[in-house]
Amino acid sequence: MSEKKHFNLWMVSTRRGGPRRFTWGDQSDTSPKWSPDGREVAFLSNRVEEKQPQIYIIPFYGGEARPVTKMRGHFGPLEWSPDGKHIVFSFRKQDPEAIERESDEARKKLGVKVRPIKRIHYKENGQGFLPNERWHVWTLHVRSGRLRQLTDSNRFDELEPSWSPDGKRIVFVSNRSDDPDQEIEAVDLFTMPSAGGRLRRIETPFGFKSAPRYSNSGKHIAYFGMPGGVGWWQNTRLYLVSTSSKPAAQDLTGAYDREISPWTMGDIGEVTLRPPTWSPNDERIFFQVARHGTTQIHSVSIDGKDFRQLIEVEGSVCDFSMDSNQSKVALLLSSFSDPGQIVVSSLDGRPPRQLTRFNQNWLRHVELGKFEEVWIKGSDRNDLHGWILKPPGFRASRKYPSILQIHGGPLTQYGNRMMYEFLYLAAQGYVVHFSNPRGSQCYGEEHAKAIWNNWGTVDYTDLMAWTNHVARKPFIDRSRMGVIGGSYGGYMTCWIVGHTNRFKAAVTDRCVSNLISMWGSSDVNWTVQEEFGRKPPWENFENFWDQSPMKYVGNVKTPTLVIHSEQDFRCDLEQGEQFFVALKRLGVNTELVVFPEESHDLSREGRTDRRVERLKRISSWFDRYLKK
Repeated sequence: MSEKKHFNLWMVSTRRGGPRRFTWGDQSDTSPKWSPDGREVAFLSNRVEEKQPQIYIIPFYGGEARPVTKMRGHFGPLEWSPDGKHIVFSFRKQDPEAIERESDEARKKLGVKVRPIKRIHYKENGQGFLPNERWHVWTLHVRSGRLRQLTDSNRFDELEPSWSPDGKRIVFVSNRSDDPDQEIEAVDLFTMPSAGGRLRRIETPFGFKSAPRYSNSGKHIAYFGMPGGVGWWQNTRLYLVSTSSKPAAQDLTGAYDREISPWTMGDIGEVTLRPPTWSPNDERIFFQVARHGTTQIHSVSIDGKDFRQLIEVEGSVCDFSMDSNQSKVALLLSSFSDPGQIVVSSLDGRPPRQLTRFNQNWLRHVELGKFEEVWIKGSDRNDLHGWILKPPGFRASRKYPSILQIHGGPLTQYGNRMMYEFLYLAAQGYVVHFSNPRGSQCYGEEHAKAIWNNWGTVDYTDLMAWTNHVARKPFIDRSRMGVIGGSYGGYMTCWIVGHTNRFKAAVTDRCVSNLISMWGSSDVNWTVQEEFGRKPPWENFENFWDQSPMKYVGNVKTPTLVIHSEQDFRCDLEQGEQFFVALKRLGVNTELVVFPEESHDLSREGRTDRRVERLKRISSWFDRYLKK
């Protein structure tokens, strides 16, 4: 049985709707990009070699897709030049040793002999151990297939390249500090001639930067960023800078206390941070904003004085694209009850139109349960937002077992986007409830900042206040309440069972249990300290230990299932192992379930059979302790 997932390209008319499949086959065709004249589509496909995608070009009006690259390594996003003759992209080559090993069947069968590691950032969740090669900017001549590598360095990465409107220059982001792995916020904007040549640094404030895009006139660049040296609880903001670096870069959205991102959590489908989109007259810039459990499209004037929502749709905008004259916008829209559909909206006030109906035949015949949105006061009379999902066939006269879900991050939010895990547990007869306690993002910077170097405090009291609110519902059986969370949510689950016996059963998934040992073992390695006093554990031991669930594990009485993935490079397997071994020694009912080959993102991107097995293990554990 094959558990592989495949992706094909589809087309849908914005006038008539009715999607049609554009490519076929058991391969993954991804990252499609229209040519400027709309006659061709560039995309990535692994149709020849499963583990090595290449760039393909396919005519829109019919014809076979043709490969235009034969490269060994990883591709970044593609972007056509304004004249449609070239494509720019970032690319990280495969190491020569790896290429040689794969070309020799005997050496390939033996595998890697040794991994000499010299840089501090040497692994990445979902990618594994990183090659020695770095990300660089390349261009491709579409007709001839001629490739040109524009940048090269064994120390610096160049990412997210984009064309100037006349096609003469390329802008990208790069960290050119003495040691980028140890000065991670020192990201700058650079431009260079599109044929290659000398780099020019654009003067901008210190801090993270991403997704630079030229204005249509070429006089300005818009980008997303965050002030450096302050704290990651800050909102991502939209900045504007002149290509001459004068006047100084302007923060267009900081005054509005909004998070510029698409990050409403879901566990089916992907979200895309769409780069800043300029209006034709360069007077406004469009972008996604995640706030209060949803993601919508907003815009701001280039003087920063007029900030507004473009349209309001039910659900979360996972991606969007505007036509050339910006009379229409296409949305990839997900909601509590729909994994995702293409919706188009005219910007003249008419209501949006849904163009696709994927999964509708199935969804019409399945009762998913009903969501109730709730605002309450938290432990310090703060505003606390959450939802209660009632199971299919809900009867108010019954008493139901319940499960508290806690999101990861913590700098993200739950909201109006499909979480099949919630729907699955509700279908097993549970009331599933979830909220965005302090420490979550998208409710203003003060809400996010509340647990900076302060984990397990007001986030815990908010979750308990939320649980108390749910427990008072007449349909909740207070003696049969469970709790589950993943990543930071796994941390909070471990913290909760070490501080209260309120819950009858718990599941901690891809958890953080010991901040001291997480320092250096995570793929974010030393930067863990940025959130906990900015000092390493040997200079700040008590602070790390006081905020670690392992310090309080001796208090645990709650039966707790521990789930982890073998290749979790974000929260290393040892985090789950420590908590499991401690519970076994304490005589607490526990099991450790380890999924081979999977990363931190098992529940969202893992192999299908393993994702199903994970759900079965979770529901079986709760059934054992929460069902009479």
